[in-house]
Amino acid sequence: MTLGSLPRWGKRWTTVHSLYTEKPGYTWPADVAFADVEPADYVALVIPGGRAPEYLRNDPEVRRIVRHFFDGGKPVAQICHGPLVAAAAGVLSGRTSAAYPALEPDVTAAGATYVDGEAVVDGVVVSARAWPDHPAWLRAFIEVLRAKAPVT
Repeated sequence: MTLGSLPRWGKRWTTVHSLYTEKPGYTWPADVAFADVEPADYVALVIPGGRAPEYLRNDPEVRRIVRHFFDGGKPVAQICHGPLVAAAAGVLSGRTSAAYPALEPDVTAAGATYVDGEAVVDGVVVSARAWPDHPAWLRAFIEVLRAKAPVT
């Protein structure tokens, strides 16, 4: 919390910061560049959350990959900020999706119905709000995978 004064108006102000803080994550070398990904070689897609989707959505190759999965009816799991990527790819319209709660306006602006839920299933797309939803989100996604992309 920061306390201070606004000398111009002679008033006190308070700024309260959330307990949530961003920390550097882990990095490792990529196995393949997005431009080299052949999405037909994969049966499902997971769009992770965190802040990376804010940047990944700007990559036309990422959007190409995402469109392949949505257009082909392949299983997709997205969580937290992940729906930003689907929105940028133009594939959320007409769908139902969860996301990090602050993204409700982004999800609805993309033409989707926002649901504040831990495991929102819309056909083969499973979405969730954030990491506390992992158990329900992954259970629902595994059910979709078993039905639509079984191991042979």
